[in-house]
Amino acid sequence: MTEALAATPEAGGGEAHAPAGAGAPREEVLVLDFGGQYSQLIARRIRECGVFAELLPHDVPLEAIAERRPAALVLSGGPASVYSDGAPELRTELLDLGSPVLGICYGMQAMVRTLGGRVEGAESGEFGRTELTLSDGGGHLLAGLPDSQQCWMSHRDAVFEPPPGFNALASSPGSPVAAVESPERGLYGIQFHPEVVHTPYGTQILDRFLREIAGCEERWSPESVIDEQVARIREAVGDAGVVCGLSGGVDSATAAALVHRAVGDQLTCVLVDHGMMRKDEAAQVVEAFRDRLGASLVHVDASERFLARLAGVDEPERKRKIIGEEFIRVFEEEAGKLPDARFLVQGTLYSDVIESGGDGRAADTIKSHHNVGGLPEDLGLDLVEPLRMLFKDEVRTVASELGLSDRIVWRQPFPGPGLAIRIVGGEVNPERLEILREADAVLQEEIRAAGLYRDLWQSFCVLPVVRSVGVQGDGRTYAYPIVIRAVTSQDAMTADWARLPYDLLERVSSRIINEVPGVNRVALDISSKPPATIEWE
Repeated sequence: MTEALAATPEAGGGEAHAPAGAGAPREEVLVLDFGGQYSQLIARRIRECGVFAELLPHDVPLEAIAERRPAALVLSGGPASVYSDGAPELRTELLDLGSPVLGICYGMQAMVRTLGGRVEGAESGEFGRTELTLSDGGGHLLAGLPDSQQCWMSHRDAVFEPPPGFNALASSPGSPVAAVESPERGLYGIQFHPEVVHTPYGTQILDRFLREIAGCEERWSPESVIDEQVARIREAVGDAGVVCGLSGGVDSATAAALVHRAVGDQLTCVLVDHGMMRKDEAAQVVEAFRDRLGASLVHVDASERFLARLAGVDEPERKRKIIGEEFIRVFEEEAGKLPDARFLVQGTLYSDVIESGGDGRAADTIKSHHNVGGLPEDLGLDLVEPLRMLFKDEVRTVASELGLSDRIVWRQPFPGPGLAIRIVGGEVNPERLEILREADAVLQEEIRAAGLYRDLWQSFCVLPVVRSVGVQGDGRTYAYPIVIRAVTSQDAMTADWARLPYDLLERVSSRIINEVPGVNRVALDISSKPPATIEWE
């Protein structure tokens, strides 16, 4: 896989990052990550305020930050104590770049300690909802907010004295100084977390920092990405051919739709149907792209080929490996039939970049760190990753704007190996796939009818390869159980089992047992993640 100019949303970042033909550099806020559990969420909340934000490591080179001329810097929280050996250090040069700085939790403590204030371990930590009391009218940052309000804390250390030249703005039971500011220097700090929903005035505080302190004016939105992306994709691709591997999920679908808007018939989408998709899913993808968007789509029914490779295999990792290898072979064969194809579209998201160790910087050369189906390095195609700087919710917004159907826009995550990893403890064969596919279709239909589909991160059925005794009619049965798995989550890193209504569960169970031959029992998985995972394999 060779490197290529990738389409990254140019909502800001300096001249080196502006799309062809763009005028003045646009605004952006850089969030420097000190290891906090909410660091991604800070960037998301800033974007929701209409300003583009990126998450970077706290030790990113100063020259790289200065070159981008950010409208503001935000220093995230982190798990360390600022006075411990090996704790991430705040470079004082960051405070003198001319951009307003907001320190959050560890970020505030690091700023205070670096500039001569006092940070020490408190008698007890503060975790969760805490009462915040303002002083001095809340200063500039917190002006206009209630004198007493709830906030979300997560810290053991506390600020006891602000640095010289700083004003203390608030306190809490465990934080003598819970907010500070030095408007003359453009430096601000808060001990609590404005990015979480448990801080009711958090978004208002962030918006005030962005608008009134940093002077941000431009209203960035996911929709604004489309025109910018189209221009960059056209410049990068020229008149070359582009191929995209469609999976049926919203990420690859949105990436393909965006590239199709940019280059039209130069794009060929390849849907490798391995026979383990959900009911009617392949037909829905064909309808969305070939019929609705008019895109060139090659639908490869390779189900028999995949099933032949999976015969007798019940070990989860072997299943995944076989499916991944076969996908590569099929995709290579189809891509090889397109002699002018030079570019490969992938639905890489910003969360993928961050979680795979990327630094999150908008760059013109993109590494092949996140390949669809594990595509090999020597495929010989340059990458176009038009969603590389978007979060999942932003991708859905773009997808709607591009005209994709709600069925695709709001489709729940689905694993690449498909139903194969939801048949647990035995080989994948046509009979078990049909049972699982029909049971899952019943579950999806009932969840949609109940209006709960968008409230769930994932909902699906699992088929354990065991048989249990049952009674149907006047006869004894010996059939498969079906397990219902439904979870709520924000990012799939953690998940809780969904409290589905009893009447809904009753309908689902009754329908599956009555309508799906080979099933005589339905169970409900009520495990959270951790300790369980969302998928069973």
